[in-house]
Amino acid sequence: MNIKDIVNRDIVNLTNCESEPIHIPGSIQPHGFLLGIRKGSSRIEFCSANSADFIALKPEQILGKNIQDIFPEEQASGFARHAGAEHIDPAQPFVFSLDGVSFNTTVHQSGGNVIMELEPFPDGTLQLPNLYTQTRNFVSIMEKSSGLLDLCQEIADETRAITGYDRVMIYRFDPEYNGEVIAESKREDLVSFANQKYPHTDIPAQARELYIRNPLRMIADINYTPVPLLTIDDSPEKGNHSLDLSLSVLRSVSPIHIEYLKNMGIGATLTISLLQNNKLWGLIACHHYSPKILPHYTRLSALLQGHFLTSQIAVREVAEEFNIGEEVDKALVESLTILHETDNFMEACHKSDSLLKLANATGVAIFYDGTLYTNGQVPAEQELLKLFKFLSKAYPNKSFETDKLLDIYPDGSNLSKYAAGIIYHSMVSGEPDGILWMRQEKVETINWAGNPDKAVLQNEDGFRLSPRKSFERWMEIVKDKSSPWRKSEVNAASSFSYALQKHINYRVIRAQEDQNRSLNEELRLANRELANLNWISTHDLKEPLRKIQIFASKVLDREDPDLSAQVKDSVERMRFAAEKMQLLIEDILTYSKAGSMEKVFVPTDLNEVLQNVLSELRDNIEEKKAAIRADELPRLEIIPFQVHQLFVNLVSNALKFTKPDERPQIRITSSLVTGADVPAEKASTARQYRVIAFHDNGIGFEKEYENRIFDIFQRLHPAHKYPGSGIGLAICKKIMENHKGFIHATSVPGRGSVFSIYFPAK
Repeated sequence: MNIKDIVNRDIVNLTNCESEPIHIPGSIQPHGFLLGIRKGSSRIEFCSANSADFIALKPEQILGKNIQDIFPEEQASGFARHAGAEHIDPAQPFVFSLDGVSFNTTVHQSGGNVIMELEPFPDGTLQLPNLYTQTRNFVSIMEKSSGLLDLCQEIADETRAITGYDRVMIYRFDPEYNGEVIAESKREDLVSFANQKYPHTDIPAQARELYIRNPLRMIADINYTPVPLLTIDDSPEKGNHSLDLSLSVLRSVSPIHIEYLKNMGIGATLTISLLQNNKLWGLIACHHYSPKILPHYTRLSALLQGHFLTSQIAVREVAEEFNIGEEVDKALVESLTILHETDNFMEACHKSDSLLKLANATGVAIFYDGTLYTNGQVPAEQELLKLFKFLSKAYPNKSFETDKLLDIYPDGSNLSKYAAGIIYHSMVSGEPDGILWMRQEKVETINWAGNPDKAVLQNEDGFRLSPRKSFERWMEIVKDKSSPWRKSEVNAASSFSYALQKHINYRVIRAQEDQNRSLNEELRLANRELANLNWISTHDLKEPLRKIQIFASKVLDREDPDLSAQVKDSVERMRFAAEKMQLLIEDILTYSKAGSMEKVFVPTDLNEVLQNVLSELRDNIEEKKAAIRADELPRLEIIPFQVHQLFVNLVSNALKFTKPDERPQIRITSSLVTGADVPAEKASTARQYRVIAFHDNGIGFEKEYENRIFDIFQRLHPAHKYPGSGIGLAICKKIMENHKGFIHATSVPGRGSVFSIYFPAK
């Protein structure tokens, strides 16, 4: 039988320790021994090399055998039931006894294997913890501790009392996983590590991942010799026999970590993970300065302390945040109240204390419409204006916060005294207008456990990098940084910024309303004057024109024999001009009525409207010998007299602008189209339109006049040949606007025109 070990012999140093496969070392610590069986089987596939130290059987006497060949049959059967359970509780180890020695056997699954880790009882007894007393002590601690740091200190003291380690520390990690000792319980003769920081390189990423998966880790003797794991080389599983020991109690430790602990002078450790939201919040780290094996149930008691603390971390942090949030909300409500009650807030109330308190800022600046408003301790005006311009370009229409402005604004080295950290909200797109909360620089002295810049050192041999050997206190001065912004402060600043933006918009709208109100008043007066002019043109001017026409006719009729031809021609021209002017006045009156008269919509059959129009124009139609054909027209809600006038104008135009040697042909069609087919920008694509089209075979017009033809007084042809005022089609356009519709014309010179009117369809 060929037996080989599965020790991972990859060379590890600090240049590659971030990727060190620490979960598959292929070896264990020697204070227990390990057996591995294939899941669903009892055949032993793995055995640690130190089995004979505990049960007087060497690995070659164990590998390939069944569990019942090694332990009494009754115990083997009990273990089969224990390992085959759906859930294996690690807090309830199985107990094997052999030759009068009892072994706590922790069991877990690893891939397709079941791992058994057997540790002898230190004194031959279970030593079950008094959970009631431990829980009662914790409740008492929880009630008397005022904050999270006080609670951590009490847990450190209690954990040391339970475990007997020389030093118990509680670490808290920052976002970069630098650890800080926030509580410590120790022997009186030891140097304190309280408040010291340890760089993130001390605990590589894959080690942090294992702390999440396995919350308890013990090293009984830093100077131990790793025990290799052995397996049968001709087992059915060929190739790589690595065994994942992530959940193992006995797993051997990275040589880099062992060297690190030796440099600290430590003899044994116990580490308990503190998790929040499946992330590593911190650790309970227990150090002993000589070897120390902690019994299984005492380890569970220590782990319970970690669970107790973990259950309170979020509660205490939320409580602290709540207390600050209450003050912030109070200041926010006060600021919003002032904002809503003051029309000119920025001018009158920008120095309100509540504006600072809502974000616990030391300074506030608002830049709006070219004016800078400041409150509290702020940089010089020119520096602030440069900062606003930079932020408006870097974060347009956005909000942003940082506790180190220099990271994003290298030109801000002179601002740290007043604005090391900022909360920024943009207010106007494309402009530097915005609001800025500022915090002064908080110069901080950090006590590192050794120089963090020398966490990686060349060793004496010069062949590889090794952990630092010095853990003497090393102080770092941190400048150009403010205290971090809390979530409640950021939210309050955001709420006020949004309210301020609404306040500014309201002021703009109200100013626009005042301006519109003034313009409306001017327009009302102008309309009154226009109404007076309309009255003069339709009444006061019509009467003199009528008299001119009468007197001209009398002169021509009565005095005709005595008048010279030149006088007759002048009087006739005068009468014709008066008649033309009267017609123009009547057309202007019609145009003004089209926009000013009451718009009463009535469901109307357009066929009836067309028949009335054709009846009214019968003489003209017969004179021109025109042929008119019409489709069946729809029934629509219209202003009847306006649509009657619309049809009159369109049919009259078709009769007027005809070719002298061709009989007029007029065709009227009806169809239903979508808004996308309407040649007008304002047409709604979401609705349908009824289109009535008037086709003629007249003289037509050039394409350039398709839109201009509807302008008032627009004439395309000589008045002596085609008489008219040039208002008719403008009236048609006004009528269609009254109906929320459109009119459009297309034409080919010499071949005719098409005038299409579009009514919104329900």
